[in-house]
Amino acid sequence: MTAEQGRRERSKLQKRARIFTAARTLFAEHGYAEVTTQQIAEHADVAAGTVFRYAATKAELLLMVFNADFRACVERGLAEAAGVWPPTAAIWTALAPTLAAAAARPADTAAYQRELMFGGEADPHRAEGLAIVADLEGGIARLLAGETPPDDAYSAARAVFACAHVVLVRASTGGDLLAAQLQIQIEQIVAGWDRRTIRAADVPRTAERAIPAGEKES
Repeated sequence: MTAEQGRRERSKLQKRARIFTAARTLFAEHGYAEVTTQQIAEHADVAAGTVFRYAATKAELLLMVFNADFRACVERGLAEAAGVWPPTAAIWTALAPTLAAAAARPADTAAYQRELMFGGEADPHRAEGLAIVADLEGGIARLLAGETPPDDAYSAARAVFACAHVVLVRASTGGDLLAAQLQIQIEQIVAGWDRRTIRAADVPRTAERAIPAGEKES
């Protein structure tokens, strides 16, 4: 890379950082719905067209900003959940930072979750957000089944996030009630996982009992 190319790359990174900071600040102060891309451009001291080089729409700016916050919440939650027992408490601990952030900014969180689920397939910021969801689901699966979870544990983890997603999307309407319902749903999912695990462990013992005494399994 030449000196000129290096200068251009640094300029791009600086502009992206200014746009990111401007969007984060304005969304926090006024809410996503009330902020325009022109306001973000002015706050970042760049042309409106420059903003669209880094995010094609305002929704992509929301994803860019909230991905960083979501990742921080997921990493913190999973770190705090390590060693917590039983699994229901561990999963709730893992979700707690994300739920707390949603309660603080319910409307913007709902908009973010909708963009994650239904945004443009080619949007790289959406892909990044979905990767964070996958990281959270993987962490929940490990809380259920250890460091090498089977497929069933991932299925249970996806069910947990599906329930949590409803709370996050509807955080502005009865958040406390929904959170209480989420706790119950987590308990039900974990109980179902436990029963399935017990049944799976019983299969070899059942097969052994089915072999007549004195005979060897062929």
